[in-house]
Amino acid sequence: MSEKTILVWFRNDLRIHDNEILSEAVRRADKVLPVFIFDPFYFKTGACGGCKTGSFRTRFLLESVANLRQNLQAFGAELVIRTGDPAEVLVQLAEEFQISEVYHHREVAPDETTVSERVEEALWKKQLNLKHFIGHTMYHKEDLPFPIKDIPDSFVTFKKKVERDSTVRPVVAAPENIVVPEIADAGELPTLEELGVPQPIDDPRAGDKIIGGETEALKRLHAYLSNTAIRNQPNSSGLGPWLAVGCISTRQVYWEVLNHQKENHLQNADPLMLELLWRDYFRFMFKKHGQQFFRSEGFGSAPDIADNQDELFERWTKGQTGEPYIDAAMHQLNATGYISNYARQAVAAYLIKDLQVDWTKGALYFEEKLIDYSPASNWGNWAFVAGVGNDTKSNRFFNAAKSAQSDDDYIGTWAPATDGISTTA
Repeated sequence: MSEKTILVWFRNDLRIHDNEILSEAVRRADKVLPVFIFDPFYFKTGACGGCKTGSFRTRFLLESVANLRQNLQAFGAELVIRTGDPAEVLVQLAEEFQISEVYHHREVAPDETTVSERVEEALWKKQLNLKHFIGHTMYHKEDLPFPIKDIPDSFVTFKKKVERDSTVRPVVAAPENIVVPEIADAGELPTLEELGVPQPIDDPRAGDKIIGGETEALKRLHAYLSNTAIRNQPNSSGLGPWLAVGCISTRQVYWEVLNHQKENHLQNADPLMLELLWRDYFRFMFKKHGQQFFRSEGFGSAPDIADNQDELFERWTKGQTGEPYIDAAMHQLNATGYISNYARQAVAAYLIKDLQVDWTKGALYFEEKLIDYSPASNWGNWAFVAGVGNDTKSNRFFNAAKSAQSDDDYIGTWAPATDGISTTA
């Protein structure tokens, strides 16, 4: 009897812990072929003239894939890395390694689902199945108290019903060992230059560099749990970059936070839980509504647009609006790929309401710049601020508290750079 080999296609799930496609493949197959593909589509020039995936996010992704390879090698396995069209690459690998089936986690944004559909069609022509798993949310879709088409558009209603009637599944155990077929050419990690992305310029004002990978994600989570000062900061956990590419799962974060609360007799009021629930909500809203989140009119009518919006938009991107806090936040975003949730809402509201620029231009700019870009969270948040989302009334849950750091301190730190330090890298 021939051996069964399952190809595990990693995308935004760059981890070994709580990874159902990896654990299921190990359980069901004799051998597993882990694969990551750098799709040139994501590194093309974007609508704003920059890269679709900017320098900081691309570097973070490269670090995350490199760490996944290292962690798999610790199990005696290997990660096959390729660059190209996934529909072509996966068919080639399936033929080369006599693959029986391909596993992957289902996505919800149009770009990602289109890729999945093309891959599924290409594999089907070879009589191979692309099996879909759901692994990006805290609450599993099948455990919600309503079908996707009936999910309440109101976040308040969604939150109340889910917390009352649903439970979060236990994490999936990591495999004890991973057996891979003989791999003659695992492939090299591409460089930023090979992907057509410029090298990021690190700004010394940013502090510690955000490093990609599951190893760093677990360090960050444990630092968050062990440091009350970090945990009580009103902005966020700072786990967004690792959650965005799945270096750690929302479900693992949920259970580690919950267990920490029980062990230390803390109240179940950690702000991180609300952060995770918003991520779930926007993913489910994307599954329900799809393309409406990408239209200027959204679920209502498009906000008024200024005649000179291109000029105003450019001033906003460069941090040259004349509003000190807004300019400081944009300088920080350009110099680091990261700003707080409060700052994101502030610069978005200013672009939309004060400058009267089409909000989708801002969402596209964030797509390029943010290290922790996630389609559902980014576009859902922008539509919310623009007042054209499917829910415009959950402000008491949505609005993040202001940073404990004073505006003066923040503005002083992120004023226009001097000494040759670039703020538009």
